[in-house]
Amino acid sequence: MITMKTLRRQLLCVPALAAALAAMPQIASPQIYPSRPVTIVVPFPAAGPADVLARILGEAMRTSLRQSIVIDNVAGAAGSIAVGRVARATPDGHTLILGNLGTHVVNGAIYPLQYDLVRDFEPVSMLPSNYQLLIANTAAPAKDLKELIVWLKAKSDKVTVGTAGPGSPSHLTAV
Repeated sequence: MITMKTLRRQLLCVPALAAALAAMPQIASPQIYPSRPVTIVVPFPAAGPADVLARILGEAMRTSLRQSIVIDNVAGAAGSIAVGRVARATPDGHTLILGNLGTHVVNGAIYPLQYDLVRDFEPVSMLPSNYQLLIANTAAPAKDLKELIVWLKAKSDKVTVGTAGPGSPSHLTAV
């Protein structure tokens, strides 16, 4: 049997319970990743090997994540402009960089950078790597690497080499 006194107590408990619930910290629900488009920054011009790799990777990510993937080519300063942009991005996994030996090792070894390559980045995946090839014209007098080195030392003033630019892996290999 509900008396008036019992009813009054129950009605007084409702505002107290509501106040207590409002004072409790809200339980955070995990965000679903990705919650917006993901950007892959490529630190080189469009149509190069890194760009092609990023586009293939981006298509696979778009399919599996069911989210738009934006490929953003940011060339210049041996990749440090692009890497710096990603270092300053919100660290939520929505901005990624397609780095390589040049952008994440060589630049830090030879240039002062506005970011820390070790602290500011977390590796996500090892992607295919490319090998350095030493190729000579078939008319060159050397038939193996040992002979080529001897010939290059003797003719160093007349030999040329092509690289991707100062500090690039091909440049470091050729030095």
